[in-house]
Amino acid sequence: MPKVGIVIVSHSDKIAAGLAELAGQMAATTAIVAAGGTDDGRIGTSFEKVSQAIATADSGAGVVILCDLGSAVLTAETALEFLDDDQKSRVVIADAPLVEGTVAAAVAAESGEPLGQVHAAAESANRLSTTVADSGAAPAAAAGPNGASASARVVLINKDGLHARPAAEFVKLASTYDARVTVNGVDAKSLLRIMSLGLAVGSEVTIEATGSDARAAVDGLHSLVASGFGE
Repeated sequence: MPKVGIVIVSHSDKIAAGLAELAGQMAATTAIVAAGGTDDGRIGTSFEKVSQAIATADSGAGVVILCDLGSAVLTAETALEFLDDDQKSRVVIADAPLVEGTVAAAVAAESGEPLGQVHAAAESANRLSTTVADSGAAPAAAAGPNGASASARVVLINKDGLHARPAAEFVKLASTYDARVTVNGVDAKSLLRIMSLGLAVGSEVTIEATGSDARAAVDGLHSLVASGFGE
């Protein structure tokens, strides 16, 4: 199935390319296309680069565009005006911080989420400070129709803790289960909320789930953490 593509519009070619490389480490099969700098390599933005990036990133599932500064948004909006109506309907510009928004969107796209969910994942980065202030508490999980619930505790053994790459692996796996899952009280399907926990090596991770896949979700995620994420 086609996945939502990501376009990064920055005034710097190096920033756009570096961020695409970073996000690509967490979303290997998602099209993440950099559109940074001007056509002649200066600091600025390029209508042609953005237009080409949209075309490259769009496999039919849509594209989320992220921008660094206001004039980058203007360039992206101009590029959208030149799309045909069909393609324009599946290309959106996210109002989100560039790095956090791109990473969150990329993980959501890699998990196979539709355009609206990928867009929402990018913009969830705007609420990161609120999430931290509120300790990232997730809503109380409702039990599934059969009352299924499960929980487990495991200690992080990988030396760098739950940093971006393993956190992305955790989120992608959690998203495959028909269950509401939390890790230390926050939504296990939200990359930014998990990363805001700042879990280091030796930290205890509490995984809880409710829903039809609750036991499978807890067992699968427990095994992933216990394995050290292959690091």
